[in-house]
Amino acid sequence: MVTKLKNALSAYGRDRLEHEVDSASPHKLVCMLFDGMLAYISRAKMFMQQGQIADKGMTISNAIAVIEQGLRPSLDIERSGELGANLDALYDYMLRRLLYANLHNDVAALDEVHGLVSQLREAWNAIEQPRPATTVADDAQIAERKPLSYGRV
Repeated sequence: MVTKLKNALSAYGRDRLEHEVDSASPHKLVCMLFDGMLAYISRAKMFMQQGQIADKGMTISNAIAVIEQGLRPSLDIERSGELGANLDALYDYMLRRLLYANLHNDVAALDEVHGLVSQLREAWNAIEQPRPATTVADDAQIAERKPLSYGRV
């Protein structure tokens, strides 16, 4: 019974995540990738500290996959110019630090990458600010405006 319940909850979680991904804006998708990386790095650190080598390696591999299969392919270096190139170089650096952390059980390297991803996440979040809501008075002023005439003056 417990196994069936866990499977059902897992399926619910997958369905919920799939729905979130399907309905997310590109901006939100990148935020989700950053969040996933942060979670993987935190779990890898925990596994590393507990001596669970296989779980540590698998979780670090998942963090690497987020960069290689999610973040890097989303870059458009031609359109974004220097910023895109810098991000690509940063992603490459983070990959190398994650590999180092995995090979050498280096918690400091994991912490470093976690800090970098956290900073990227904060900066990315700051990009998309919610637009101010209009008030009823604003809507009334818009409605009172006379339509533009494209005919003779």
